[in-house]
Amino acid sequence: MACHEIAGLRLGLMEVLGVKNEAERQHELAELGTGADQPGPIRSMCGAKDLASLKQYYESAVSALEQRVAATRPDDPKLPYLRTLIVLTKKVELDLTHQIEGLMHLYRDLDEMHDFVHEIYPAE
Repeated sequence: MACHEIAGLRLGLMEVLGVKNEAERQHELAELGTGADQPGPIRSMCGAKDLASLKQYYESAVSALEQRVAATRPDDPKLPYLRTLIVLTKKVELDLTHQIEGLMHLYRDLDEMHDFVHEIYPAE
């Protein structure tokens, strides 16, 4: 069993953040196995170029996981793991949203502070 959603998100974050760690990259690709090559949100996450796209792909991957869990038989021995994975991915989804919101606040605050400096020291 593998946490494809988390591995895909880590690969996407490595891309977006510019993390150049080949050992980590190979570790996450090994976790994904053939999942990195199959069409869908996991593969899309691996090559995301911006946070908005990464978040959208991650949300799609979580949705697909939820559908998979809903279709799993109650006596399937993997069901407890899958349910735990739902909790984990939901928590990560909330954290990702908060981090992006925090960056957006920083972005807006920088503009406001820049304007404030120019109120004190008008541009010539």
